Order: sequence, then C-alpha cells, then structure tokens
Amino acid sequence: MQLGFVSAILPEQTFDRTFQIASEIGFDCVEVCCWPVGKAERRYAGVSHINVAQMTEHLVTEIRKTIETTGVLISALGYYPNPLSPNSEEASAAVAHLHVVIEAAYRLGLAHVNTFVGRDWTLSIDDNWPRFLTTWKPLIDLAEDRGVRIGIENCPMLFSADEWPGGKNLATSPEVWTRMFTDIHSDCFGLNYDPSHMIWQHMDYLAPMRKFSDKLFHIHAKDVRIDRHRLDQVGILAHPSKYHTPKLPGLGDVDWGQFFSTLTDCGYRGPVCVEVEDRAYEGSLVERLKSLRQSHTFLRNFIPD
Repeated sequence: MQLGFVSAILPEQTFDRTFQIASEIGFDCVEVCCWPVGKAERRYAGVSHINVAQMTEHLVTEIRKTIETTGVLISALGYYPNPLSPNSEEASAAVAHLHVVIEAAYRLGLAHVNTFVGRDWTLSIDDNWPRFLTTWKPLIDLAEDRGVRIGIENCPMLFSADEWPGGKNLATSPEVWTRMFTDIHSDCFGLNYDPSHMIWQHMDYLAPMRKFSDKLFHIHAKDVRIDRHRLDQVGILAHPSKYHTPKLPGLGDVDWGQFFSTLTDCGYRGPVCVEVEDRAYEGSLVERLKSLRQSHTFLRNFIPD
C-alpha cells in the first residue's frame, strides 16, 4: 500500500510545493484535486492543483518532472461535484468537467479518477435511477476506452439543510453499490472507500470491504467522532453536522487496527490517502501541516515505508 493525502487541505500551495511537502513529510503519493478554476461553493471544493482544462504537453512534462524529482506519485485525480443535480446547468458542467478529468488522467498515464455519483436530493433513490444510468453509462464507457478506473466515494453529502433530505450522492450503502455495479457492469467502475461515512450512518465499515474487495480502487483515511450526548439530544434525523465531527486518523471512532487488518485480508495494495477535514487543525497553514505530519506518523504504524 502507498500512504498519501488529498491535496484539498493545501489550497494555497502550487502543485510543485504540494509534492515537495509530501516528500518532506514522507508520503508516497497525493490525490490531486482538479476542480474547474474558480470560486469554491463549499468547504474543500474548488481546489485545483492541476488545471486539467489546459493540459498542454508542457504541463504534462512539468508534472512528470515534479513526480520524478520528489519521488511522490499521483494516486488519483479528484473531482467531487454533483452530476445528477436538479439544476441542469450545474449537472451538465459537472459531467463535462468529468470528461476533461478522465482525459487528463489518460494523458498523464494515471489509473484512477475519484468522484461522486451525485443525486437529486429531493427525490428517492428509485426516482434518481433512470438519470443515474443515462448520465453514468457514457462516463464509464469513456473511462473504459481510456483505461481509467472511476472510484466513487461513499460520502452521502448529507450534512446541512441544503442537502436535506436525500443527500447529494447516491452511493452511500452496500445495497446501492450492488445495484450500481449490476446495472453498470465494468471493471472501471468501483469505490473510493472511506470508513468514516459508514460510522455516522451507524453501519458496519468492515464487512463492505470484504464483500466489495474487487471494487476497492482507492481508500480515504478519515476518522469521525460521534458525539453520543449530542445525538441523544437531537436524534439521528437531525442534520449529521449536529452530532458528528470529522477527525484525523486515530482521533475518532474508527478502529484502524481492525480496518487495516481487514484491508490487507482483502488483498488491497493500492493508495490510502488521508483526507483532512478536522476543523481543529484548520486555523492556519502551520496547523494543517501539523495535521499531515500527525496523520503520517499514526498511519505509518499500518503502512510501513
């Protein structure tokens, strides 16, 4: 396995500097965020360490030079929009940029692109399904043609009032994944698995890894802490941000020994990237760099050099 981090936590850094930081700390890889250049609409969105819309031969050469110089690999290109948004303009823009990201991965010789399936949060899963199929079948066809594997993160995107009641990502549970991979059967369609999203849904985060071991394309290492006292006050029907807090690995409710024991039993040998969303470390660049160093120190217990 290769230990890395998601570049969204360093939005003000250049691609080169991000990879220098990764090398200095001792990471093996970085998931590089590739949002369209412009204003972010939510936390951790809008970060673009590679402008894939301007993927010139010169840029490709410079990226490869940085990889060679630092010894740090790109684990995946990351872009997490809502391709099934009820706003047709937003959905069309998301799909169009996903095409660009897939093409960029192909040009860079990369194997992975990570994203969300998306969802119209005002509709049921069944009512979203026809649009999911018409949107995603062509995207997976393109990925197959380019030899790129699409890893869908299992985040429900159901944290705040504007995402209520259904959340902005269909791919939240084993039942949905089974349906997805049955209806779009492809070796290029799988999971970017994050155990923290199962915990706040009060679900087993180990069993799905065994059941979908052949679909584990990429892993996010993020922890989460459930505030049980707060949950007793607001209940599970409250917005999850009221009773759960993303944390650095080792500071929440994930049993990382069990997690990596299961992951290795599944035969997984790919990237595991820290996704820092811990507000306790967001006060400054110094604190965010500390969060990366702390996560690296902790996870090296399970992914040795």
